[in-house]
Amino acid sequence: MAKGKLKIHSENILPILKKSLYSDKDIFLRELVSNSCDAMSKLKILRDQSEVKYQDEEMRIDITLDKEAGTITIADTGIGMNQDEVKNYIAQLAFSGAEEFLQKYEKGSEEDQIIGHFGLGFYSSFMVSKHVDLETLSYAEGAESVHWSSDGSYDYTIKKGKREGRGTTITLHVDDDSKEFLELPRLRDTLVKYCAFLPFPIYLGEEHINKNDPLWMK
Repeated sequence: MAKGKLKIHSENILPILKKSLYSDKDIFLRELVSNSCDAMSKLKILRDQSEVKYQDEEMRIDITLDKEAGTITIADTGIGMNQDEVKNYIAQLAFSGAEEFLQKYEKGSEEDQIIGHFGLGFYSSFMVSKHVDLETLSYAEGAESVHWSSDGSYDYTIKKGKREGRGTTITLHVDDDSKEFLELPRLRDTLVKYCAFLPFPIYLGEEHINKNDPLWMK
């Protein structure tokens, strides 16, 4: 197991994310599910280029709520990542003009939302979490599973994971201020609000949230 520090040009950005740059905390779910959709869209492109094979029914996002454990899990069957990619895409946040950037977005106005615009979607998870685990396995032949973990500070751990199938699983250990998202109706309403028309099947437990799948999935 290796340890590292997030590469961030400003020491203010994670606390700002934690406090929420948005007017509503529930945006975290849209960002994480959108990331999963992006991962599957990339895989679809690779299949179109004959670099990978899979069946359409394999493409899905599963969201699991464990109220007793205090966790929300978002799992996809997308492209996945290897260890180098985790370090590049998850463990690094670097911006030019970071201080000006932070001064602008610290106001949190709805017109100036940054998550998604700067690839910060994954870090929206810390808006509701005290700890986040990421388990991922790349589509590439011979790839090894990777487990990344952080408590929202600048330290993280990365080690060999246990995931056996292609894709990524993110487990949010929900903090005390966000317990509302451990209620099934609240989580479902949030998914319907933001994710009903996303292009890949999304399941909350056994319930198919977005039944209007695109034609290529029929």
